[in-house]
Amino acid sequence: MSLRQMEYLVTVVEETSFTRAAEALHVTQSALSHQIKALEREVGGPLLERLPRGVRLTPMGRAFLPDAELAVRSARQARRAARAAAGSCGGELQIATVHGLAVGVLTDAVARMRRLHPAVELRLREYVTEDELRERMARGIADLAVGYQLPDWPGPSWEVGEEKVVLVVPPGDPLRGRARDGGEPVRLEELAGRGWVRCGMEPWIEGQQFLDRVCGQAGFVPLTAVRVEHPTTAARVAAAGAGVCLVSAHLATSLVPADQLVGVGPPWRRPVTAFCRSEPTGAAHAFLRLLTEGRPLA
Repeated sequence: MSLRQMEYLVTVVEETSFTRAAEALHVTQSALSHQIKALEREVGGPLLERLPRGVRLTPMGRAFLPDAELAVRSARQARRAARAAAGSCGGELQIATVHGLAVGVLTDAVARMRRLHPAVELRLREYVTEDELRERMARGIADLAVGYQLPDWPGPSWEVGEEKVVLVVPPGDPLRGRARDGGEPVRLEELAGRGWVRCGMEPWIEGQQFLDRVCGQAGFVPLTAVRVEHPTTAARVAAAGAGVCLVSAHLATSLVPADQLVGVGPPWRRPVTAFCRSEPTGAAHAFLRLLTEGRPLA
């Protein structure tokens, strides 16, 4: 089997379509199908199940994919490292992160990267959970990841800032008065009995969702009023009056009126960490330097 065949398989899985994969690889669909079939003959069985709309990995394909991905990502990273050593200023940078950071702290960093390095093509891969981000990075999905603190990550990592969590309250809520500068922060136990807007992307900590954990530590079980999928939706729904919610200050300031954002006491802050599988080079090094030496993420 060849690295090219593995790259074709990985691309089909990523795109969930032979047509889109062929376009991304700049080959004909018949040539792509021929190489996938040749790979299947080599491994001794089908790797993909062709569906009326899209494709699905077979059990053999699921077993084969992780090592194929690692080989393909490592080869791509090696090519980028070699070009960087040769003084190449272009190329591609793949950044992996969780959705909340992608639409929050990283938006400005990505824009600055584009201004400073316009020849670099950026691809931002977003994941729902920290576990998914870590698992995909371990398989080599991207050059650099930005997530939260990972004390047991085996590769290099750098703390690049912190995320502050604030409370969104409805219009006319009695707590709005505390949003003024110098206002007293809200203690979590004051929110017992309030209806919460919950987000499907809420982080899990030691088997519990974040809000359940912190409210439990404050002595009560949070009452769920509305469930949504994305943190941006949660912030807007809470600001419209459906309940209260906790959200990153990076997101909230562009979504919610300032007088509906209230600090929580004691302040909740989470370190933001960049990490990768090996020492970054080229565009990855440039982006990391931008994160660590530029305006702080806070």
